[in-house]
Amino acid sequence: MKIKAFKGIRPTRDKACLVASRSYLSYSETTLREKLLNNPYTFLHIINPEYSLGKPSLTGVEKHKQVAAMYRKFLDDGVFIQDEKPSFYIYRQITGHNTYSGIIAASHLDDYEKGLIKTHEQTIAKREEMFTDYLDYTGFNAEPVLLTYSNVPRIKELMSTLMMDRPEYEFTTTNKVLHHLWCVSKKEVVKEIEFLFDSVDHMYIADGHHRSASSLLCRKRKEKKSSSKLKPLSRDYFMTFLIDDVQIRIYDFNRLVTDLNGWSTSEFLEQIADFYSITKMHELHNPSLKNEISMYLDGEWYGLVAKQDTFNSSHCVSKLDPSILTQNVLKPILGIKDLRTDKRVDFLDGKQGLIGLQKQVDSGRFKVAFALKPISFEQLKDVADNNEIMPPKSTFIEPKLRSGMVIYNLDEKSM
Repeated sequence: MKIKAFKGIRPTRDKACLVASRSYLSYSETTLREKLLNNPYTFLHIINPEYSLGKPSLTGVEKHKQVAAMYRKFLDDGVFIQDEKPSFYIYRQITGHNTYSGIIAASHLDDYEKGLIKTHEQTIAKREEMFTDYLDYTGFNAEPVLLTYSNVPRIKELMSTLMMDRPEYEFTTTNKVLHHLWCVSKKEVVKEIEFLFDSVDHMYIADGHHRSASSLLCRKRKEKKSSSKLKPLSRDYFMTFLIDDVQIRIYDFNRLVTDLNGWSTSEFLEQIADFYSITKMHELHNPSLKNEISMYLDGEWYGLVAKQDTFNSSHCVSKLDPSILTQNVLKPILGIKDLRTDKRVDFLDGKQGLIGLQKQVDSGRFKVAFALKPISFEQLKDVADNNEIMPPKSTFIEPKLRSGMVIYNLDEKSM
C-alpha cells in the first residue's frame, strides 16, 4: 500500500476541541442549531454556511461555493494552521468500552482504482456526483475514509512508542469520548511508517465508500479539464484513517418498516412462516442462533430462524442475515424493492439496542422491527475478497472520526 505524510491543515491547539464535530447528519435539527448558535468555531459552520450568512437552505454548487468561502474565512481568521512539514497523525479515541488507535495518512488513489483497497458496499451514482462536485469546489478532505488492514506488530509497537509523548490535542467531547492526536514529522519515522505499509498487500474500506469513489472521480475530472501536465501531487491521494482489523468494531444495523403492505398481523406471520421457523418470545430477544433474526410486532418479540432451503448458503452475500431478510420478507411480502430509496423502511444502528427498536415501533411511526446479528469482520472480508457487495446498511462500524480535526488540501503542490 502506497501512503504518504502530508502537510495537514488543522485547528490551533486551543481550539481543537471547539472545531472538531461529528458528521452534521448525526445531529438533530435542534441540536445542530444549538451548536451553531453557541460555538463560533465548530466545523459545522463550514458545512452549514447558510446559518452564518442568514440565508435559507443552500443546495448544490451554490452551497459548495459557500462552504469553500467559509473554510477560507476560518483560515484567514487563524482558526486553522498548516503544518510546515509532511506529517502522519496518530489519532486515539477512548470510549466507555473501547480504545481505537490508528494513523491518519494520505492513501494513493491508484490502490483504490486497482482494487487493492477493497470495497463491500455499493455506491449510489447520484451521491458520488454530489460528493465529486463538493470536492471540486471546496478542494479539501475534512473527514478521513476509514481503512482497515491485517495487524502488523511493528506498526502497533511504533505507534505505542510515539504515543508516549505529549499529544498535540487532548480533549473530551460531550458524548464522553476522549480524543488524542500526535503529529509525526521526523523524517526517519515518516519513512519507516511508509515502508511498513508498503508491505501491506491490501486494505478494506470500513467506512467511506462514497468519499473514496468521489475522490477518484474528482481526480479524473480535473485531469480532463487541465491541459497542463503539471498537477498538484495531492490529487493522487485521499485522506484516510488506517487502523488494524483487531480494533474495528462492527455493530448490527437493524430494519424498521412503517406498515405490513396490507397484510393483517396473522396473515403476515403466515407469510413469513414459509421462510422462517417462528418462536414467540416473552421478553426482549437478541438473536444468537445461526441464521436467526428477531422481530418486534404488535408488542411481541419473535425469534426467526431461516429455513435452510430458502437461501443460498454457499454464497458469501446470500447467506448473510440482511440478504435473507431482504430476499424472503422485505421484497416479496412487504413490497420493498430498493432499501436505498424506499421511504417505508428505515435503519437503526445496533448501539441503540433492542429497547431503541421497540420504542420506535411503540411510538407508532413503524409497524414492525427486525433485529439482526452484527456482520463479522471475516464475513466482510469474504464479501470484499470476492468482489461482491453487501445489502445497504448491513454494518455500523466504529470508530467514527470527527470532521475538521485534520484537513487534507487537494490542491497542495507538494506533499
